[in-house]
Amino acid sequence: MDAQKGISPQAPPDAVLAHLLRRHGGAVPRYTSYPTAVQFGPSVDASLYAAWLRMLPPEEPVSIYLHVPFCDRLCLYCGCHAVVARQEAPRWAYARRMIRELEQVAATIGRRLPVSRIHWGGGTPSSLPPEALEAVDATLRRVFAVRDDAELSVEIDPRHLSADHLDLFARLKLGRASLGVQDLDPAVQRAVGRIQDAGMVSDCIASLRGIGVRSIHLDLIYGLPLQTEAGAARTAARVSAMAPDRLSVFGYAHVPWVRRQQRLIPADTLPGAAERFRQRAAIDATLRAQGYGPIGIDHYAQPNDALAVAARTGRLHRNFQGYTTDDASTLIGVGASAIGRFAGGYVQNHAALPVYGAAIDAGELAVSRGVVLSDEDRLRAAVICTLMCEGKVDLRETAEQHGAAVETLLSDLPKLSAALEDGLVTIDGAFVGVREAGMPFLRGIAAVFDRYRAISSGRHAMAV
Repeated sequence: MDAQKGISPQAPPDAVLAHLLRRHGGAVPRYTSYPTAVQFGPSVDASLYAAWLRMLPPEEPVSIYLHVPFCDRLCLYCGCHAVVARQEAPRWAYARRMIRELEQVAATIGRRLPVSRIHWGGGTPSSLPPEALEAVDATLRRVFAVRDDAELSVEIDPRHLSADHLDLFARLKLGRASLGVQDLDPAVQRAVGRIQDAGMVSDCIASLRGIGVRSIHLDLIYGLPLQTEAGAARTAARVSAMAPDRLSVFGYAHVPWVRRQQRLIPADTLPGAAERFRQRAAIDATLRAQGYGPIGIDHYAQPNDALAVAARTGRLHRNFQGYTTDDASTLIGVGASAIGRFAGGYVQNHAALPVYGAAIDAGELAVSRGVVLSDEDRLRAAVICTLMCEGKVDLRETAEQHGAAVETLLSDLPKLSAALEDGLVTIDGAFVGVREAGMPFLRGIAAVFDRYRAISSGRHAMAV
């Protein structure tokens, strides 16, 4: 992939950038799944989910995602399923329901499946009391066969990491931690309601390294209110000096029609499309100068990190956490709004806590919706994932692997005519490659192979 050669793409002149953004900067999915969650519906219910669980191969390891929706305070930019809960009682009640769900899922499977990955996400997982976290973990290990080499990862808010949580993570042998940073400029932090200085982040990293966490991942966001190109570059320089192993750099998705707290962000404080692009380019150049290699469209890693190795060797994957080395074909989601991935399709739990809780208390699987994969979905998922992970795809080879006619995919190539004209892609027969200049627009390039795109384009964030 051209973007892996280490030459940082520069923001083009204003007139050229305006042209590119006008033609290729529209709203597109992030493609952490295909079909995307927009296509999820009630066709997947508890009975179908139960059938998928019972069909899981007994010896094949699975990954487990555990979702904790609580935060002490909602950040205004947040697009996650999260709610404020300041008392311990609802947090303990939620943990008990997670325990029941784990038991219900395992009972439906009928055997202790091996587990290769466990990821705690949120919200803020450490918003659960340490004893509650430990109780959920103990249940997981009782009803599943967690491998000795299983990777345990957790998302952490540097503002809320207690000594007791650190002690627990040390006992559980936490392997990887993902810390939300977003931006270190005080004005930007005030504008989004998340105050944390660089020292707090640095101290959190030191504490995690001190208990043996071997991989630290930091999240940055560009396109936030009051953010500037120079400020974004300063944040990138400051966090790279903290020597994280990986970073993700996401564009802020302003979707106030989906996330109500975003309505508190005045639209006139948000940078325009060209400024967002330049912020992204400035962060990219800063991180590359510090030795971080680009991974796909929005991740960076040190050369010896497992993510960088996977990118170099063609073993990179993509799921709802972004780019990953997780090669398990099955993901079991636990908790409100959690999403699972199976051979037959995707399944998502109820997002509303009262509805999720009522289902669990009734002894039911807390399924809300999902999507059943067709053969064409699997074909197009392979094309889109390969493009997103490798920046290139051989349509003929992919079609042959799926027993499909390549004409199904070749018919989409005319949709890339503008990208070809603007030098963003190359097309050689059935082979599509993304040029360096096209990497910022990769989501839009992948979108031409999305057969659902025309009916969902208004429900996604901007491409860059």
